Amino acid sequence: MTIFTPSPEVATALEAKKPVVALESTIITHGMPWPQNLEMAQNVEEVIRENGATPATIAVINGTLHVGLTTEQLEQLAQAKGVAKLSRADMAVCMAQGGTGATTVAATMIAARLAGIGVFATGGIGGVHKGAEHSFDISADLQELAQSQVTVVAAGAKAILDLPKTLEVLETLGVPTVAFGQDALPAFWSRSAGHKAPLRMDSAGEIAKAQLMRQALGLPGGQLIANPIPEADEIPHDIMEPIIARATADAETHGMRGKAVTPYLLQRIFELTEGRSLTANIALVLNNARLGAEIARELCALSGECT
Repeated sequence: MTIFTPSPEVATALEAKKPVVALESTIITHGMPWPQNLEMAQNVEEVIRENGATPATIAVINGTLHVGLTTEQLEQLAQAKGVAKLSRADMAVCMAQGGTGATTVAATMIAARLAGIGVFATGGIGGVHKGAEHSFDISADLQELAQSQVTVVAAGAKAILDLPKTLEVLETLGVPTVAFGQDALPAFWSRSAGHKAPLRMDSAGEIAKAQLMRQALGLPGGQLIANPIPEADEIPHDIMEPIIARATADAETHGMRGKAVTPYLLQRIFELTEGRSLTANIALVLNNARLGAEIARELCALSGECT
């Protein structure tokens, strides 16, 4: 059974043992509106190429798990309606039924592991939702970070979440949570929400060495690299906090639950910030793509497997 189908570009890179960076697809189908979503996806892929790696945007299309999308597939996905949002629980079902779905952080990590891709760049990971002590709403992303040996570069957990509880769960699961170039834990649109990161690293080389050391020690799971949004693009936490609180209250009023919560909150915050959150979101994804490519290059060089 063929588990995944690489794009021609990704197949060439994997065969030649060149650095590759995985990319999720829910940010395209559920995170941004058309046509900004396509423009963002194309720009992110180009940033990775410019920084010496090959991009591999991952999605399930008509039951086939694609690791890397062609130009035509990327355009079709960006405009598609009714695309499923896939995580660990429903990825296999979607494939078995011949469906089309965009991969979350968890599903993208699974696909990256299968393809032998060690680095994945995204916007922000899921985590513990506010009120989880009542709803038990905790993203599968956290469990996946504890299981799949992939380094995930993100601007921290999404700021709509309960960040202290998310940090606690990551610690319990044994996931290294590393702030890049600063002591504070980034909070997606903001460089800090006042929480200190458990770990800090200042170079892509250090991050790559830590990943290889985890593998040598036989430790399962990956590592979360929290890369702060560039200063020029951030929305300070004191501005975002009341906006997030209002959006969260609106979600409760409208009875949002489960997978519907995050897309609703992102759209509501987009409205409340008059589009500023989307601009910041695009900036942080591009920033994470750059760092992801650097880590992939270092990982490739240090492992001695590059050609």
